[in-house]
Amino acid sequence: MIYQIKRNLLIKSDVKTIWDFASNPQNLKKITPDYMNFKITSPELNSQIYEGMIIEYTVSPMMKIPLTWVTEITHVHEHKSFIDEQRFGPYRMWHHEHILKREKKGVVMEDIVTYVPPFGIIGKFVNSIYLKKKLHQIFDYREKKMNQIFS
Repeated sequence: MIYQIKRNLLIKSDVKTIWDFASNPQNLKKITPDYMNFKITSPELNSQIYEGMIIEYTVSPMMKIPLTWVTEITHVHEHKSFIDEQRFGPYRMWHHEHILKREKKGVVMEDIVTYVPPFGIIGKFVNSIYLKKKLHQIFDYREKKMNQIFS
């Protein structure tokens, strides 16, 4: 089964500033909870994303067990949106669209995550009791950190 999470965050800043932050893979660690032990393992990443960029990292979402996750940046519309898709990792499928929209009071950063949980037929159960809640907690943390960084 395919699931989707949509989140919106209003940030009091301008599109270029938010784009420069959000499109730099090195900033992912700043907005990821410490308990996840997030670490980029790709050698020499450029500061800004580009279509075809492969990002490899380790993350420990459960019981401090490190997992390798590889994503590809598949689409980039500068100052507007980009998409990352899992190529290897914990999900059967992961498609994350990042959208920036200029508003009167700042910039709305919209995240649309479409995913298929791991564990085949058991994935529906895992999603309902753990995964969906954990993803919302991660996005709650990101919102808090983005507000701290850009306040």
